[in-house]
Amino acid sequence: MKRFAPLAAVVLLLVASPAVRAEDAQPFVTNKDIDLTMILPPPPANDSAETKAELGEVLKVQVTRTPEMEARAKADAEEDVWRFADVMGPKFTRETLPKFSAFFERVAATEGAVVDPAKDVWKRPRPHQLSDLVKPVVKLSNSGSWPSGHATVGTMMGIILSDMVPEKRAEIMARAAEYAHNRVVGGIHYPSDVEMGKISGSVIAAVLLSRPDFKAEFEVARSELRSDLGM
Repeated sequence: MKRFAPLAAVVLLLVASPAVRAEDAQPFVTNKDIDLTMILPPPPANDSAETKAELGEVLKVQVTRTPEMEARAKADAEEDVWRFADVMGPKFTRETLPKFSAFFERVAATEGAVVDPAKDVWKRPRPHQLSDLVKPVVKLSNSGSWPSGHATVGTMMGIILSDMVPEKRAEIMARAAEYAHNRVVGGIHYPSDVEMGKISGSVIAAVLLSRPDFKAEFEVARSELRSDLGM
């Protein structure tokens, strides 16, 4: 029975506690556990051929994006798992999944705790900070551009969610890729920021999935989700 004690404690805590607000969610790990500056390469220099070419890519997307693409990018500026609702279906709601919701608030908090310190080290300027021609359609940010936090958390959420619902893995991961790319569509990130975010998200997810504390809460959230979806 002892081996079930950690899981039982998590279940009791989640049942007895009120809903966790996003700003109160505690990360599973921080940059003390995963130092991205030791994993990712530094970004290209501001005046490098790589950065100039990437600015060209951002501007190309800017003149070809449709109103529908802009609307999708604006909606995907939200950093939460509910952006996967179009894949998961109408029962996939915050109101019906309180334990699942609290779990993914911690996942989102983990992204910030790991990525933000690395951004602050590299301080790569956003595209609109290097070129006045770039006109983002999403909320402006002056935090470091490398790596993309949205691409990181979108990849993390996609991997974790698809482990809960492997039947939808292909659709979930395609949605995660779109979520990440929408940072380029929105004009707020370079393509390489997004690629580094995908790497960061994959690394963080792999570490989380190996941790007993994470796995205990994962099982509670997975059980609630699958029950709610009738799986």
